[in-house]
Parts: sequence; structure tokens; C-alpha cells
Amino acid sequence: MLLLHGFPELSYSWRKLMPPLAEAGYRVIAPDQRGYGQTTGFDGRYDGDLAQYRMLNLVADAASLLDRLQIDTIHVVGHDFGSPVAAYLSLTRPERVRSCVLMSAPFGGVPIGGRAGNVHEELARLGRKHYQWYYSTREADADMRHAPQGIHAFLRAYYHYKSADWKGNQPFRLAEWSAAELAKLPSYYVMDLDKGMAATVAPHMPSCPARWLTDAELEVYARSFERTGFQPGLNWYRCMTNPQFAAELTAATARRKIGMPSKFIAGAADWGTYQKPGELERMQESVCTDFRGAHLVEGAGHWVQQEQPERTAKLLIAFLQGI
Repeated sequence: MLLLHGFPELSYSWRKLMPPLAEAGYRVIAPDQRGYGQTTGFDGRYDGDLAQYRMLNLVADAASLLDRLQIDTIHVVGHDFGSPVAAYLSLTRPERVRSCVLMSAPFGGVPIGGRAGNVHEELARLGRKHYQWYYSTREADADMRHAPQGIHAFLRAYYHYKSADWKGNQPFRLAEWSAAELAKLPSYYVMDLDKGMAATVAPHMPSCPARWLTDAELEVYARSFERTGFQPGLNWYRCMTNPQFAAELTAATARRKIGMPSKFIAGAADWGTYQKPGELERMQESVCTDFRGAHLVEGAGHWVQQEQPERTAKLLIAFLQGI
């Protein structure tokens, strides 16, 4: 099994899932992805070679890892930004993938960089802005890396705000990709126009550590991002919001489907399921041709494999045993 993490996370995000999967008989591999953790050999600057972070290169990283480990085929699981990597791996290297599980980010086959329209101007008139395009700005890294509250506190509030612990997370389907509908999303997805992410999450700092993320565990993330900054991970967003790279993805995957057994898992309190209207439906109805169910896990928000690892592991194992 190949487990692919998202933003702002690390391979460490799979720490609670790897033991039960291994006990069920699977060899489990969870790498830090390009630009994260201990990875090297990339240009992490804002003004560096952005093409290093385009999606097809991230897919090539996963395939190269399998080659290096002499593994022919895998079951791939992607969470958050790891979800599109898993999806595009399944689309472009189907001979390497036995099954595909997407977590917390449905894959509808439409690169976000090709679907913006005039939504940003409309959001600005409402005093809002979309976080993925904010993450694509030069200012985003410094905003988070040099957050007044410090990286540890910034990440504590960020993780809390997107978890089931924040009771405001009561997600529902949005009607369409429009400013009026997107403005219904919480401010960690559609931000106030005059605020960066550090200021956005600061009011939601919890009074105590989460049951699912101790201070010692959080410190692993904080130390890593203090060392690397967020820019390498933010470069992923810059590629995904770039129309040129969106067109490249569209051309590379035209008329292709995810044909192997597939599943979607997310927290019931995760807005990520609905943040791109229509993605969930397209994933089930047209993108995945052997779709085996969407499961929304109670008691979990966006960090489902950390918030509810036992339930998530059971869902994964049951899916794999049914293939």
C-alpha cells in the first residue's frame, strides 16, 4: 500500500493507520512527498522552477519510488492533496495501481486551474477570497511561517478549525461553482479578503490539545515546517491554479477513467467533500468506473485518518479484502 499525505502534513500523518494495515498483512509505505519533511533535490523558492511541482511530476515521484523499491503494483490511498496525486497516478499509470482510495478530497477530473471563471472578482466584491489562490501568492509562505503566534500555535489552530472538534463544521452540498455559493464555506476555505491564513485561524485556537493530536505529535509538524517553510508545499497549489498546468493535465487524461476498484472516505464534518461543487458526483458517476462507495466517518473532520484511525482502518481493510 502506498499512502500519500496532503497539506500541511507529512508522512507522519499516517502513523496511526500503518500498524493496523500492517497487522492485516499489507506492506505499507508512506513517504514524505516532494517538498515536505526530509525530501531533497527540489527548488523550494517562490521564484524557482515551478514546473518541478506540476502534478505529472508528483505522479512520476510516486512511480519512481515504486521502481526504486522494486514494487510492480500497489493499492494507493491519497488524503487531501495526496488524493489528486493518487487519482492521476491511477489515470496515467493504471498498470501500477490495483485499487485507489481517495480521502477528504473527491476527484471529479476537472483541474481547478481551468474552472475559475470570474469567481475571484465576484468573491472580492463580497469581501472574500479563495484559499487555493491565496496559497498561490508570494505572501502566503511568510504569513504562515512567520505567524505572530508561532508555527506551533498556528498549526494547532489550523488543524482544530478543520476538524470535527470545531462545531461550526456542518458541511452540505453547494449548488454550483459561484461566488455566492463558495462564500458559504468556512473562512479557512474562502477567506476574508483582508486576512492571511495566520489571522484567519487565530481566533479558533483551542484551549487545550486535541485528543487525536497531542502537543508532542504537533511538535513533529511544527519542527518540520520551521525548517522547510511552507513554500514547497504551496508550490503544489500554484501549479494546480495555473491554467497552463491545468491544460497539461486535461490533455494527459482526456477520456481516461479510474477503472480499478475505488472508494472515497472522509470525515462527516469535513467541508472538503463539498468545497468543489459537483466533484463528489462526477467522481462516483463518471470518473470512477468501479466505484465501491463513499463513506463519511462520524466524529471526524478533515483529518479523518488521525481523528478516527480505527474506523478508517476498518473501512480500508474491508475494501481491500473485497477486491
